Amino acid sequence: MFMEYVMIDVVTAYLYGSLDSDIYMKVPDGIDIPNQKVNRNMYCVKLQKSLYGLKQSGRMWYNRLSEFLSLKGYTKNDDCPCVFIKKSPTGFCIISVYVDDLNIIGNTQDINEARHHLKTEFEMKDLGQTKFCLGLQLEHLPSGILVHQSAYTQKILEKFNMDKSYPSKTPMVVRSLDVEKDPFRPKEDGEDVLGPDFPYLSAIGALMYLANSTRPDIAFSVNLLARYSAAPTKRHWTGVKNVFRYLNGTRDLGLFFKKNQDSTLIGYTDAGYLSDPHNARSQT
Repeated sequence: MFMEYVMIDVVTAYLYGSLDSDIYMKVPDGIDIPNQKVNRNMYCVKLQKSLYGLKQSGRMWYNRLSEFLSLKGYTKNDDCPCVFIKKSPTGFCIISVYVDDLNIIGNTQDINEARHHLKTEFEMKDLGQTKFCLGLQLEHLPSGILVHQSAYTQKILEKFNMDKSYPSKTPMVVRSLDVEKDPFRPKEDGEDVLGPDFPYLSAIGALMYLANSTRPDIAFSVNLLARYSAAPTKRHWTGVKNVFRYLNGTRDLGLFFKKNQDSTLIGYTDAGYLSDPHNARSQT
């Protein structure tokens, strides 16, 4: 069964939450006070609902939504509390929550039922098919769904001034088993550690988000470069730039989920005997 993906935005989500503690605030301008001759600061108002700006507003909104969905038969996932699942005669419906954005996954009947329940309780904007979520772009094709991060890739390439770099065919250069010739060897005596002018940690973090989401092809090279975050040198920075050069030529790559494909999970692995000459270990 092929699932559909729909996104809904909750209007003023934080205002739905009921406070579980006493919170007072100054009387807002435009509201009359009992005694106009007294300083307005002598009065305050007690909040009944959460407001934007309160530190507990997000939690109160989540509690309100969680309580409502549980009444409608949805079960909160123990491993990921922001995911709610409901079984139905035709399959199941999944609602994933990110602040005030709700992603509804299921068949057409279950999605329409979830929409109806939510709109009777909250004011919402129906954004249609999910096309962009947390930096991930979803392209709904006749044969399946392509998930990629071309916009995010372009953004980080421009951030690190690599958007006009010459594309590379591989995410990293070939390593050498000779410890002294390996470009990814640790910092040696006499080598300078990169200064604040080189945003090494920022670049590694940006690449890790790509590797963990839609670009497993750069996972090994990013993991290798992240090992030297404590004392990176120019050699390691060259390795980071090579990953960016590879992304510059492959920014449209992503993960394709074929429609009605076999759900059997197939994995491939490769073990390199003594591929880490510095620790005398094999890497898989």
